[in-house]
Amino acid sequence: MKKNEQWWKRSVVYQIYPRSFMDSNGDGIGDIQGIIQKLDYLKLLGIDVIWLSPVYDSPNDDNGYDIRDYQKIMEEFGTMADFDLMLEEIHKRDMKLVMDLVVNHTSDEHEWFVQSKKSKDNPYRDYYIWREGKDGKEPNNWGSFFSGPAWDYDEATKEYYLHLFAKKQPDLNWENPALREEVYRMMRFWLDKGIDGFRMDVINMISKQPGLPDGVQAEGQLYGDGSPFYMNGPRIHEFLKEMNKEVLAKYPIMTVGEMPGTTPEDAILYTNPERNEVNMIFTFEHMDLDSAPGGKWNLKPLNLVDLKENLAKWQVGLHNKGWNSLYWNNHDQPRIVSRFGNDQEYRVESAKMLAACLHFMQGTPYIYQGEEIGMTNVKFDSLDDYRDIETLNMYKERSSLGYTHEEIMTSIYAKGRDNARTPVQWDATEHGGFTTGTPWIKVNPRYKDINVKSTLEDPQSVFYFYQKLISLRKEMDIIVEGDFNLLLKDHPSIFSYERNWKDEQLLVLCNFSKNEVEITEEELVNSITNSQLLLSNYEAGTLTTLRPYEVKVLTK
Repeated sequence: MKKNEQWWKRSVVYQIYPRSFMDSNGDGIGDIQGIIQKLDYLKLLGIDVIWLSPVYDSPNDDNGYDIRDYQKIMEEFGTMADFDLMLEEIHKRDMKLVMDLVVNHTSDEHEWFVQSKKSKDNPYRDYYIWREGKDGKEPNNWGSFFSGPAWDYDEATKEYYLHLFAKKQPDLNWENPALREEVYRMMRFWLDKGIDGFRMDVINMISKQPGLPDGVQAEGQLYGDGSPFYMNGPRIHEFLKEMNKEVLAKYPIMTVGEMPGTTPEDAILYTNPERNEVNMIFTFEHMDLDSAPGGKWNLKPLNLVDLKENLAKWQVGLHNKGWNSLYWNNHDQPRIVSRFGNDQEYRVESAKMLAACLHFMQGTPYIYQGEEIGMTNVKFDSLDDYRDIETLNMYKERSSLGYTHEEIMTSIYAKGRDNARTPVQWDATEHGGFTTGTPWIKVNPRYKDINVKSTLEDPQSVFYFYQKLISLRKEMDIIVEGDFNLLLKDHPSIFSYERNWKDEQLLVLCNFSKNEVEITEEELVNSITNSQLLLSNYEAGTLTTLRPYEVKVLTK
C-alpha cells in the first residue's frame, strides 16, 4: 500500500456499541435506525470512521460476540436493508464504516456447530476444537475468561469442546483449511458491500499450541493459565498473512487486531507494512496497570510513572516500524474519567486532560461512545441491574471463594464492563433520551447533568474539546508523523512529552492530580517560556503552573 493510501493514519475512529447507542422504536434496545438518526452528530464531532460492534444475528449470550449467522442482521437491530441504508448514509457524509470480525469463536447455535455436535465423523466436526477427557476430567486445566473451565462436555459424542469465553462461544479450529476459506468468503461478502475494514476480535488467539498443554496454576487459582498456548500462537502470522493475501490486500481498507498479551516487539511483527498482516493492534498493557496480581478484579491504584513508562515504550517502539492504536475506553473497559481522572469536581477538566494526553500521541485515536461528553462509571445498588455475563459469572465464582458482597461490588463498580454499556445520555428526559421504552440496562442516573444536549449548548464542553483535538490532527502533520520523547519520567503527577518533526515541536503537559503543581526543572521551564500556548482546558494562567487536571499543549 502506498503511503498516501494509508488514510487510517490521519483518521479518528468512533466506536458504537449498538445496543446502547440510540433506540429508534421504543423497545429499549439501540438499533441501526437509531445510529442513522445520529450520524450528523458524529459528523459534527469530526470523526472519520465508525467502528460498529457486532450487529450480526446472535442469541446474545455475550451481547452479540456470539454469532449465529455472520451474514444476517440481528432482528433487534433491524434488517439488512437498514444496514445498507446506514452504510450509504455514512459514506454520504464522507465517513467510513469498520465492522467487528469475530472469528476466534461462534455461537453454539451457529449451523457449523449444530452440525459439528451431531457426530465425530460429521464434515463440520473439525471446524471446532474437540478432545477426549483426561482421567475423567477436562482435556486440560485451562480456565475460561468468563469463569469456569474452558471446556464443556457433550454427552452425545462423549467429548469436550474448547471455549475460551462463554460456554455458548465454542472456539473455531483454524488448523482446518476449509474453515479458513469459509471465513474468507464471509469477509468478502461484507467488503463487497462496501464496508471499509475490520476490527478483529481477539484475533491473536486463533492459533493454538498443538497438544493444548496444561497451564501453570497459581496458588489460590481454580484453573491453569493457558494464555501462553493460545495467545500469539505458532501459526498466527501464517494465518494473518494468508487472510491478507486472500482477502484484505484486495480492498483499500483498515484493519485493527484486538490482541491481548502482546508486546511492542509482537506489534511490530503484526503491523509492519512490509509483512502484510494488519494495520494496527489494540494492546492491553496500559489497561492492566491498575490491576493487582490475579487479574482485573483485584484492584490497585494507578501509579502514573508506570503508565508513562508503558505508553512511552509503545510510542518509541513502533515509531517508523509499525502503527499504534490509541484508546482509553471501549465496550470492555470502565469509563476513563472515573478510572484515571476525577469524575466528581474535576470531571470536565480531567476528561479534557485525558483526551489531550492521548490524542497528541502517534497513532490512530479511538473514541468510545459517550467519552466525548465525559460519561462516567455507574454504581447500581443491586446486582440484578447488571447484565454482563463476565460480571455475573465472576460474582458467583468469588462468592463461592468466600469474598463478601461488598468486596465483589467494589470490583464491579471499578472494572465491570457494564460501566461502558449504559445507554448514551442524549438529553435530560427520562432514560436520557435513549429510548421511549424500558432500556435493556438502566441509564446512568447522572444523565440529567451529563448529556449530549447540554454539552452541545456549552462552548466550553468536553465535546467541543474533542472536536478541536480531531481538527488539530487533520491540520498538524507533526501529530501524525513526529517522534515521541517522554519528559519528567519519574514525576508522580505530571505526564509530559514532546513531539518533534522537521523543525517543529509540540510540548504536552498533563497534571494527573487534583493538586496544583509547579514545574521547576530548569530546562523544561526554558522550553515552556519559549513556546506558545496551543491548547488548554483552563482559562489563561501561568505557563509553568498546572492546576488540578490541567493540560497545556505548547508549540514552537
